[in-house]
Amino acid sequence: MLRTLTLLTLLALSPLASALNVVATTTNMAMLSAAVGGDDVSVTVLAPPDRDTHYLELRPNMMVSLRRADLLVSVGAELEVGWLPPAIQGTGNRRLNPGQRGYFEAAAQVELIDQVPDADRSMGDVHPMGNPHVYMDPLRMAQVGHALAARMGQIAPEHADRFSANAQAFAERMDRLVARMTEQLRASTDAPPGVLLYHKDADYLMRLLEVPVLGYLEPVPGVPPTGRHLNALVSELKGREGVMIANPWQSRRGPDFIGRELGFPVHVLPTNVPVDGDVADYEALLMQWVKAAAP
Repeated sequence: MLRTLTLLTLLALSPLASALNVVATTTNMAMLSAAVGGDDVSVTVLAPPDRDTHYLELRPNMMVSLRRADLLVSVGAELEVGWLPPAIQGTGNRRLNPGQRGYFEAAAQVELIDQVPDADRSMGDVHPMGNPHVYMDPLRMAQVGHALAARMGQIAPEHADRFSANAQAFAERMDRLVARMTEQLRASTDAPPGVLLYHKDADYLMRLLEVPVLGYLEPVPGVPPTGRHLNALVSELKGREGVMIANPWQSRRGPDFIGRELGFPVHVLPTNVPVDGDVADYEALLMQWVKAAAP
């Protein structure tokens, strides 16, 4: 039976002897790994869904997880750059080194938006390779799923056909999800008024759904909202309709200010499924965003 384990339970339970031991950096990557791997993988997740994955404190049980892994599935595009490379180095597990079969980046499998090759620190926490939050686009996740199936098949060729079939089933399910999201959005409004985001973590989804992004509460990525920037947004958007969407780990001060000043509905939505979340949870998460974007 497939087991997606939290780090707290990892040490208490022995891994399945015949399973491919996968460690995922986030719950979305764990969800995809479980969907593609099926009964032939055991999945452990490192980052809880209520944390900002840019920043994570290394803990001994994370190192234990990585030391035992056959495959590491990360978001990539430097999303985890602050903590994952030293964690890999500290384990001594050479299978997980970049360039090895045991190291897999989702963002490396798809075309990224917002590439800024000449980025510098004055631009904030910008990812030069592009926006890493590909998990908010189900069609890109389907592409990642096919690539992940191929990688799992290289490591465990005896299960390659099942991995491939599972990835195809996931992709077909994502096609149906996009059709459902589009239908829901268009049934609610002919022209979505647009969303004001805290961070650039939902840009892929908004582009997919053709929902305008009115701006961001962060003046530059990774920098908390300033009073000056918030006032500028209010001046720019006064009189317009829109929706404010933030994430659970972000301060409510800025979103609540926008709600008061502009009258925008304020939603606090997750970007990752719960621990042990499955494909149905992923679909439900994205549908939450669709409903929020179409008031």
